[in-house]
Amino acid sequence: MCEEHQAGIGRRDVFLTGAAAALTLGSVSFASAAEGGRRQTRTVRGTLSPGAPDFVYVPVEVPDGVREITVAYTYDRPTVPAGTTGNALDIGIFDERGTELGGRGFRGWSGGARTEFFLRADDATPGYLPGPVREGTWHIALGPYTVAPQGLSYEITVTLTYGEPGRAVPPVYPPERAKGRGRAWYRGDCHLHSWHSDGRRTPAEIAALARAAGLDFINSSEHNTPSAHAHWADAAGDDLLVLLGEEVTTRNGHVVAISTDPGTFVDWRYRARDNRFGRFARQIRRAGGLVVPAHPHATCIGCTWKFGFGEADAVEVWNGPYTPDDEVALADWDGTLVASVRDGRGWIPAMGGSDAHRDPDAVGRPQTVVLADDLTREAVLDGIRAGRSYVAESAAVSLALTASGGRGEHAGIGERLRVDQDTPVTVRLEVTGAPRCTVRLVTDQGVLHTGGPLPVSCAGVVEWRTTPSYAAYVRAELRHETAAGPLPGALAAFTNPIFLGRR
Repeated sequence: MCEEHQAGIGRRDVFLTGAAAALTLGSVSFASAAEGGRRQTRTVRGTLSPGAPDFVYVPVEVPDGVREITVAYTYDRPTVPAGTTGNALDIGIFDERGTELGGRGFRGWSGGARTEFFLRADDATPGYLPGPVREGTWHIALGPYTVAPQGLSYEITVTLTYGEPGRAVPPVYPPERAKGRGRAWYRGDCHLHSWHSDGRRTPAEIAALARAAGLDFINSSEHNTPSAHAHWADAAGDDLLVLLGEEVTTRNGHVVAISTDPGTFVDWRYRARDNRFGRFARQIRRAGGLVVPAHPHATCIGCTWKFGFGEADAVEVWNGPYTPDDEVALADWDGTLVASVRDGRGWIPAMGGSDAHRDPDAVGRPQTVVLADDLTREAVLDGIRAGRSYVAESAAVSLALTASGGRGEHAGIGERLRVDQDTPVTVRLEVTGAPRCTVRLVTDQGVLHTGGPLPVSCAGVVEWRTTPSYAAYVRAELRHETAAGPLPGALAAFTNPIFLGRR
């Protein structure tokens, strides 16, 4: 049985949710239950026009007695002129509880990473949540990421398998504590993708690479699904803390939810003009997590951050191999530090993450190094939230940045040295693992100190003297040598600031 859908703007079954419009098509029906083991299949075809809504829902009427639902889809990829986007169609599914924003009915999302998926009580395709296939109206969710000028023609095949449901397997999540060293600097990578979204590595493979990179903690951050959460327990251990989160991948930017409660799903079906991001940022924090806009100046479609930073707990300014996008993000973040000094308000710490998906993406390049009271979920998040951290290109690079006054006052990264405005302050940076790198000390007045290349012995010390009246904060950058030209070299490491003065 086949059905034809013509989906376009202006139909009566379009309902608008601000910028993130959605469209619901006619339903796919399975007339009645069948005997155990029997399968029924329906196929629907349709076309989406340029300017199609962000989300298109295909209702599927599921009868009683279904053991498993399988969905496969294809779509055309016509040739388009240079500079014109072609077709890209994402897919997911919601169960009989509905498609309401917030996700009670959410059962999985694979974006454009898979052409087929299944769900049943005891198992599901990575990216999808196992559970019973209950009677009612399910919805296949299509996300036309880009549509070619010729339109996007698709075909969806839904197969129901009847029979007794399998026995559900209770999820087991990784522990919230690993064997730490007390108060110490711990290395982590909070932006990683496995085969539960568009990555190609298993959780076990990622954990092995994290250990090889010298990491103490990682964060699971699949696109728009928490399906990986129940698959990390075996990969964690006394030597590796695994936090559970999500990369909330909207059409107006991506945000990494770091270390939410196990099983937390954060919806992504909105744009900046819908004024809904605050609701989901608060959900992340209620679930114990941090709100971290990712790669805010990335140039991929839908990647540039447009929600503002009022809800951010930190911001990812270094994403994977260092690029001009990261240079812009770093400068933009430094501007927020200047604004915080000017306005006397709080500041947003910076982070880095590998965003590793598959070979040759390097896990832990870069990595965020956090001063935490122990290797626990709570302590690591406290350190990130407070900005007691720096970002390094690898475990080979270590640094210590301190500021001290004349009477024994002392402050480290993310802290404030509370001295009078004219008090002499000594800033000291100790570095290992960065041969031939140049040290730059950056303040609210710009770069006020540039040191010569560090020795090839990989270790070096830089001292600089200032006052709070001259520099309201100071942070350090380690830069690789450049071949020629006025631009600074790529980063080897950078720190969050130390603030100077009593305010």
